[in-house]
Amino acid sequence: MAGCVYLGASQVEGRHVVQEETENLFSGVVEMLAVDLGVRFSNLTTAEEVSLCDIEEQLKGLHNKILNWESEKSLISDLVRDVDVIRELSEVLGLLQSSSENEKHNELLTFAQNILQMGMVRLEDEFVELLDQCYQPLEPGNISFHSAEDDSMDFSSSSFGEESVDGAPCRDAVREADKVRIAPIQHGLISNIVSIANLMFRSNYDKECCQAYVISRKCALEECLSVLQIERLNIEDVLKMEWEVLSSMIKKLIPALCSFIWVCVARERQLCDLVFEQHPSSVGESCFLDITKSSVLQLLSIVMAIAISPTTPEMLFQTLNTYEALKDLLVDMEQFFPEDKGSNVLTECSEVSARLEESVRRTLEEFKYKIRSNISSTAFARGDIHHLTKYVMNYIKALSAYSETLNLILEGPHENDHSLSGDGEQTSSPLAWHLKIVTAILEENIDCKSRLYQDDSLKNIFIMNNVCYMVDKVKGSELRSFLGDEWIRAHIGKFRMHAWNYERNAWSSVISFLREEGICKHNSSTPILSVLKDRFKGFNLAFEEAYKAQTSWIIPNKKLCEDLKISLSAQLIQPYRMFEGRYATHLDNDRHRERYLKYTSNDLEEFLLDLFEGSPKSLQSRRK
Repeated sequence: MAGCVYLGASQVEGRHVVQEETENLFSGVVEMLAVDLGVRFSNLTTAEEVSLCDIEEQLKGLHNKILNWESEKSLISDLVRDVDVIRELSEVLGLLQSSSENEKHNELLTFAQNILQMGMVRLEDEFVELLDQCYQPLEPGNISFHSAEDDSMDFSSSSFGEESVDGAPCRDAVREADKVRIAPIQHGLISNIVSIANLMFRSNYDKECCQAYVISRKCALEECLSVLQIERLNIEDVLKMEWEVLSSMIKKLIPALCSFIWVCVARERQLCDLVFEQHPSSVGESCFLDITKSSVLQLLSIVMAIAISPTTPEMLFQTLNTYEALKDLLVDMEQFFPEDKGSNVLTECSEVSARLEESVRRTLEEFKYKIRSNISSTAFARGDIHHLTKYVMNYIKALSAYSETLNLILEGPHENDHSLSGDGEQTSSPLAWHLKIVTAILEENIDCKSRLYQDDSLKNIFIMNNVCYMVDKVKGSELRSFLGDEWIRAHIGKFRMHAWNYERNAWSSVISFLREEGICKHNSSTPILSVLKDRFKGFNLAFEEAYKAQTSWIIPNKKLCEDLKISLSAQLIQPYRMFEGRYATHLDNDRHRERYLKYTSNDLEEFLLDLFEGSPKSLQSRRK
């Protein structure tokens, strides 16, 4: 056959006799080729009958297939099979290279290698395209978590006195990423991806395969960050943020961070395991780290910036939410980034967690300092509940929702210190110990503010209102389990004592006009009219002044207000009724009787109902 050089040992022309071992090797390789590839050569049954021209024809046919593969829209599995044939033909020719000095053989080997390179480029393109298609894109519509911004607490200074600020901040947002549902990988796509990867590895294109894989999946991960609205910020950027901007960023960051780890990073781990399952584990680990490590460390650097930001009380809840989210993610992070694989992600994660813990402790101390240093220059109007009291009690009520986390962070030697309990109860947890300190500091501040009142009665009302508010907050929340029933009983006793002091200071001078002493002459039952008139006039004036002042005061707790009015009625109305009944007749003949007997006991009882409504009123004289 013209142009062909036969390879049979008995027909070689111009060639040195090959060694017997080479003949056996070639015969075995060609037989494997015929079995594995299904190559059909008519009328050829032995290695000696296989010619270079047949291999050349085979390669040319495969070359044309690769060139026209895209236009013919063939199956990817066909492309993989064809390139694999080229690889094995190239290997056969390579094995013969040492035993052949024929120029045609060398040209054919170069041709096979070039076709293989072309096939690998085509496979790599398809590999990347399939990788881009294997997962449903992460879109905002696929993520159902809501922003915590709508229903979280505002503990900025502007929130002082806002009664609506009541309850723990929304912590569910850090778990909302669980609701994200990403479509599973399509089996057909994965099968093709794995086939291409395996062939590239068999063909010594493992570096090109891994490089293409990493670039493709890294782009997909960057897209996830973009969809989740996670900006690439450095520590300096975060530290420069105003509180409002930082708070808003953290609220979005927490659920986004959870989604990124639980969804985006998790699916990269899954994909790596599937694609490189048949290769050493180090291959998949290396690719996974190259894809994810920089993004995860970037996010951790943002969290680190949050941890080292200046501490303010209003930031504590955001810090706690971030800390809890990071702790929730730690289990997954340990699986994704094991330390024995050379990753320092867990080390960084532990350092960030430690910084967040320190930030929580510093912020709590800052909170105590803020309470101590909240100084007023004027008495609080109407004896009302002070904004600081509302703020602090709502704040610690919200803190109680983080008890498990705070007990871990605050654990220390103080938990066995009973000095603040003051009631023989053991302070059962670190958080309880700190909460008792906070309430004690608040009470000291309330006492300081009460000294600004010139009227002792209003001072008592102020302390009573604020301590009662504290008790109500503790009784109606989880704070009760931390501060204890003894604390509640002690503080109920405290505000009741101030209620009693109020009654004594505010009304003892009014009631003193109703005393019997000094009205009658010695050893006589007849009253001295001038003294009697002075008593009634003094009572009327004192009552009117008390009425005018105390209608402007306020007691927000309705039950406490009603109880106090009932107590006042018992102390004032009955003595007045008895005094009026005993001495009113002695003024019947006085033409100015109504000046002295201005009010009946029923009038007074009705007037007492007007007290503590927060708007001043004055009494009009009535003629009876």
